[in-house]
Amino acid sequence: MKKGLLPLILAGIVLLPGMSRDEDLWAAAGSKARAVAGLLEQSYFRPLEEEDLAVAAIKGTLDTLDPHSYFLDASSFSRMREDYSGKYYGVGLQIQKLGDNIVVIAPIEGGPAWRLGLLPGDIVSRINGESTVPISSYDAMQKLRGEKGTKVDITVVRDGVEKPLEMTIIREEIPLLSVPYAFLLDGGVGYIYIRNFGEETPRELEDALAKLTAQGLKSLVLDLRLNTGGGLAASVEISDLFLPRGSLIVSMKGRNPYFDKEFRAFADNQYEKLPLVILIDQGTASASEIVSGAVMDHDRGLVVGEDSWGKGLVQQLFPLAPNMAVALTVAKYLTPSGRSIQRDYRNLDDYLTSKRAPEASREISYTEHGRKVLGQGGITPDYAVDSLLKPVTGRLRLSGMFFAYARKLVQHQTDLGRRMVLPQEAREGAPAQAGKVRIGAAFVVNDEVMADFRKYLAGRKASYDAAAFKEAEPEIRREIEREVTGAIWGVDAGVKISRENDPAVLKAIEVMPEAARFLARD
Repeated sequence: MKKGLLPLILAGIVLLPGMSRDEDLWAAAGSKARAVAGLLEQSYFRPLEEEDLAVAAIKGTLDTLDPHSYFLDASSFSRMREDYSGKYYGVGLQIQKLGDNIVVIAPIEGGPAWRLGLLPGDIVSRINGESTVPISSYDAMQKLRGEKGTKVDITVVRDGVEKPLEMTIIREEIPLLSVPYAFLLDGGVGYIYIRNFGEETPRELEDALAKLTAQGLKSLVLDLRLNTGGGLAASVEISDLFLPRGSLIVSMKGRNPYFDKEFRAFADNQYEKLPLVILIDQGTASASEIVSGAVMDHDRGLVVGEDSWGKGLVQQLFPLAPNMAVALTVAKYLTPSGRSIQRDYRNLDDYLTSKRAPEASREISYTEHGRKVLGQGGITPDYAVDSLLKPVTGRLRLSGMFFAYARKLVQHQTDLGRRMVLPQEAREGAPAQAGKVRIGAAFVVNDEVMADFRKYLAGRKASYDAAAFKEAEPEIRREIEREVTGAIWGVDAGVKISRENDPAVLKAIEVMPEAARFLARD
């Protein structure tokens, strides 16, 4: 950092590309900041690192603005580039913190961890000799990632193996798919999940649509739940797949006219005639709200789920150094009907906890065919479906009980599991064995499975209210079904079976004929 830059940063007036300055303000603020910097340098009781102070000053300045203007240090800047580019360098593990343990959810097929034989349920107890007990799954992920070709040492605890396994893994390029799941449900209904919006997301989505079309795609459920957004360009390209050429997708309005822009669909003959329902929830934000808003405002499809997050502000990235940048809010964006969906963030508690903004405070706009839509509070779906798990189900999921039970069951380590014969274990044509439970083409959670699960919970001393458990039993059965299916046939199979019983997906299928009627009206 250049000498003398700190006073200007302390003043909060560092110039970024595209910005102009007020000379009088610059001189006055610079003078005050130099005085503060001089005071710190001469009088503070210990020496100070100028770069640390500068970073703190930048963060402090941005904290006074809005929740979406932020500073990216080396670590967060690197993570942002990985998310956008769709790749990173690491060992290829999906991990999750369950209790005190960092648990392998699944190795990425073909990656270095997969080739070494790591399995779902393995516990990564140490990374480079340091215990993983006190760290989060994010911290563990950061430790497993690194430069291509470098080594990382891990210690793995595997159920049924007496001694921990010591492994050295060489980091490689790992694809970070933003469209991880795409499959057909009954009746030619396609399901596609988009995790985030990156540079390759439009191509990944086109590939998924082409694959499903070849399989008989007739309509589409596009799942944007928990999708916190990403690049504006990707959201425009994805919207364009479903909207006729020339349709307004989104516009930007800033205090600086330089940022005033309109983005329209530029291609035809894609998927403009495919019946479409979009799923959203409270985790749907930013770029995913742009897609949802464009589809809704043009009456191109229906939206199902919960009110989205409500992030209607646009950030521009301004580099400060090769591995450091500021993301600054430069404009608000408007959906095609002219509404801003930005939620009021001045009361942060309400911003984080309220599911729906008060309707009286929201502006009313109208879609292309005259349907009423609301601003200032995210995207309000056409059909509401609450995705919140009941408390007992949520606690069991967070503690890893469903995942752990599924692994124990298929490894024949529960009462029922010891009597089970899995598909890969059954010999074709072999007669049924007395007392054995043979699993066919699908795993069904019946009363016997539920009794086995409750006995497993008792053995783990997991306490729960019996009445609450009974009330939550339908969704508990769905959780068990997903995890056991995934343990037997793979993660993708588990995801598919869970979506087939997902209340929001079922609602989307129910209202798909209404979405199809929009197309007949055009």
